Amino acid sequence: KEKSIARYFAYLNLFVFSMLVLVLSNNLLMLFIGWEGVGLFSYLLIGFWYESDYNAYAGRKAFIVNRIGDFGFLTGIFFLIYIYGFQNNIWSLDYYYLESYFYLVRDHLTLNFHTITIIAFLLFIGAIGKSAQIPLYIWLPDAMAGPTPVSALIHAATMVTAGVFVIGRMSFLYVNATTAVDFIAIIGALTAFFTATIALTQNDIKKVLAYSTISQLGYMFIAMGCRTFSTGIFHILTHGFFKALLFLGAGSVIHALSNEQDIRKMGGLKSKLPWTYRTFLVATLAIAGFPLLSGFFSKDEILWNVWISGHK
Repeated sequence: KEKSIARYFAYLNLFVFSMLVLVLSNNLLMLFIGWEGVGLFSYLLIGFWYESDYNAYAGRKAFIVNRIGDFGFLTGIFFLIYIYGFQNNIWSLDYYYLESYFYLVRDHLTLNFHTITIIAFLLFIGAIGKSAQIPLYIWLPDAMAGPTPVSALIHAATMVTAGVFVIGRMSFLYVNATTAVDFIAIIGALTAFFTATIALTQNDIKKVLAYSTISQLGYMFIAMGCRTFSTGIFHILTHGFFKALLFLGAGSVIHALSNEQDIRKMGGLKSKLPWTYRTFLVATLAIAGFPLLSGFFSKDEILWNVWISGHK
């Protein structure tokens, strides 16, 4: 019988609460509180089985690497407070006021282009850490040490997409930061290719899916870098469904094989796990972009927007 069920569900619900604060907040300060909350509770969930030295190490690694990105994110917020507050004497980080301000200065050219670029880069550093892009991607594969439902929740649909969400939410800033969005597209493309290549060499079923997640996050950042923010958010939505299905399918296989995670020891499970086989197959086709499945529509739209934006 599994121990510490109450602790597990307490951490899980606190994580969901923090993620809702992040997404539903109407200002950057509340978003940052939720941002730090998901970092804390993901650390507790990744290291849930802390009796194992590796699990405890994986939790610490995720926490520390995310703090590196958070330093850049917090510095970007301070820059926004300094510039926006002192120029307008309005000490608010509400999206409504920020968006109105940036549209105003864009029309009247009263804000230095380099200042916008610096703020955009600093906020993107936070996104790199949370969404596991190069070079801060190293924490996500080790995060698979947590329970498989945690992997499905955190590393498929919620926490790792927070960085992409922030770029999309601050789109009014990034449309004015040409250099920054070009850099975002480059980092996304490099991450998508590099981590997909790493996935080809992995033997742990959950690590294969982890590197696949990082690669798909790279796709999302490519969309953001091409200024097609809605397309990036669309891929977040579709990816959340098929990647969660893949992780839960992996969990089903792992339980059926008495906690075995080495794919070299798996095979011939179609007749033993028929429903897992069917759902896993659908999710695999979706992530591959098979026509008429969800991944096809979102990935095709990203590639089309890359083409028409001139990033060929």
